[in-house]
Amino acid sequence: MEKRPTILVVDDASAMLTLYRGLLSNEYDVRLAKSGTMALAALSKTHPDVILLDIEMPDMSGFEVMEAIQKKPNYSDIPVIFVTSHATEKLVVRAVEYGAYSYVVKPFDAETLYDKIRLALQAKCEWVTSPGD
Repeated sequence: MEKRPTILVVDDASAMLTLYRGLLSNEYDVRLAKSGTMALAALSKTHPDVILLDIEMPDMSGFEVMEAIQKKPNYSDIPVIFVTSHATEKLVVRAVEYGAYSYVVKPFDAETLYDKIRLALQAKCEWVTSPGD
């Protein structure tokens, strides 16, 4: 059996975590974290292929989590897709400046989310197998 890609989903809303699990668990190994602190702890147990990261959370913002991930050399190559209910240009620019692979606005449709994840997985494969490495 082929290993399924692992998606780490970080969101402080239990209903959103349930939604993600329902949408993604047929194709992916879905790991859930309800806070930035839990997400960073999860990284010591798993190496996800993609991270879906909420921006607004009570303990650590998504930007703070992203900074912490980027400081870990073994995890800095993981594509991060910010998922948030705010679609201001300022936040999108900030997400890109922090190194996010992509950005999804809540509420989202499942196909958009799947497309962003597939593209992130393809990009990661290209990074890993690029000539000269």
